Amino acid sequence: MPMNPPIDNWKDKIVWVVGASSGIGRATASALHAAGAKVVVSARNQQALDLFVLEHPASWAIAVDITKAADVQQAAHRIVARHARLDMVLVCAGHYAPQSALQFDLQEMLRHRAINYDGVLHCIAATLPQLLVQQQGHISFISSVAGYRGLPKALAYGPTKAALQNLADVLYLDLHGQGLGVSVVNPGFVATPLTAHNDFAMPALLTPEQAAAHMLDGWAKGQFEIHFPKRFTLWLKLLRVLPDRLYFWLVGRLVH
Repeated sequence: MPMNPPIDNWKDKIVWVVGASSGIGRATASALHAAGAKVVVSARNQQALDLFVLEHPASWAIAVDITKAADVQQAAHRIVARHARLDMVLVCAGHYAPQSALQFDLQEMLRHRAINYDGVLHCIAATLPQLLVQQQGHISFISSVAGYRGLPKALAYGPTKAALQNLADVLYLDLHGQGLGVSVVNPGFVATPLTAHNDFAMPALLTPEQAAAHMLDGWAKGQFEIHFPKRFTLWLKLLRVLPDRLYFWLVGRLVH
């Protein structure tokens, strides 16, 4: 039985994609547009947004810095003022830089938190009141399998994604009875500007377009957690249930 109201017809649905200038966000916004949604794209990069609108007629761009709550709130007000409703907010904005505790960088840690976690909170704060009034709509955001358990070089990134996992759980508990959908997206490796930082071979690497297809499929099935590709993510799910001693031994062996 679906955990969320399935979304298999996107025609004329108002979807706000935050973090749509590149990578998964842009590919998903493009796929939603092709499926008939009225897409609003946001990011800091105005030039990239303008190019998206040029390539996707009838879409709308609003430049937003996700770390600034007032900017996000203003953008949400503009969307509702124009369309009188909002069917989905999808938060794809993210930041990643490898970090180890041996080179602890507080400013980088806080930057990850400001974009990856606080930014999602800003989007929820700006849109949830409207969704509750409507008694319908969907909140979705991209986390990562790096949030399942601690991984090497993910000192700054991993904890923000783990926080999003917990946030999604609680949002679902609170909002499911209000008629709202909540989903958390946990991709494996996807070829984006963020993963370009990695200096190791990335198993089961997907394109952003493949990631977008998985996401639309997950929403159509009413899934709460959308994770892909299964041939990679299911192994990481298995690692979550290992005893601590075995987990740390195994991960240590894999990276050394």
